[in-house]
Amino acid sequence: MPDTRVALVTGANKGIGLQIAKDLAAHGFTVLLGSRNLERGQAAVKSVGADARAIQLDVTDQASITAAAERIRHEVGRLDVLVNNAGITNAGKPGRPLQEMAKSGLMSVVSLDEVRTVWETNVFGVIAVTQAMLPLLRQAPAARIVNISSGGGSLALNANPENPHRRMFGNYSASKSALNAITVGFGVDLESEGIKVNAADPGFTQTDLNNNQGTGTVEEAAREPVRLALLGADGPTGTFSNHNGPVPW
Repeated sequence: MPDTRVALVTGANKGIGLQIAKDLAAHGFTVLLGSRNLERGQAAVKSVGADARAIQLDVTDQASITAAAERIRHEVGRLDVLVNNAGITNAGKPGRPLQEMAKSGLMSVVSLDEVRTVWETNVFGVIAVTQAMLPLLRQAPAARIVNISSGGGSLALNANPENPHRRMFGNYSASKSALNAITVGFGVDLESEGIKVNAADPGFTQTDLNNNQGTGTVEEAAREPVRLALLGADGPTGTFSNHNGPVPW
């Protein structure tokens, strides 16, 4: 088995995922950029570095997930870090104002088709990819799994009547609450094996996810996920944090 650590980042052809890939490459990782569209992934690889490669990976397609795991096993032979970054806010037309997207996702009006579409990527996709990659991660000496969550998924913060952002709590936020629960589930399940599983809140970042209406940079957003990917043996598992520290569940 090669000595170079290997990381897989889903949804890595742009935005926060691409920046996480760049940062992990700078830390000496061979980085696999998961991308639904392989050509876009291959184009993104050029900005990451020589020791990076694109891999076709649609987190909502089990055949794609299985094929990606097999390719990693055959071509690379190891996996030390999995960053579940792929995510969507809604299933509507791109380019809509953020307020309109939030309003259409409120629980009183959101369609079940919309709920299923968002959860297929943000929740079920994370479970499917993590389970598929576990045989490889279990072979690593110190595997790390990082799930990209959102402060919008914090039940504690959104239960506070003084939080103005709670009015936007809808389908997307609920999917991130579920992702947090999944993080705890995997964290507890894998703790005895030394595999650390944590959730990172990247903040309100300027990306295509919010039509670039966010206020933070991708460089700032990648900081906490990368820190969690590099945790030492004494690091925590089953936690939710941003660059300022713990975020309440």
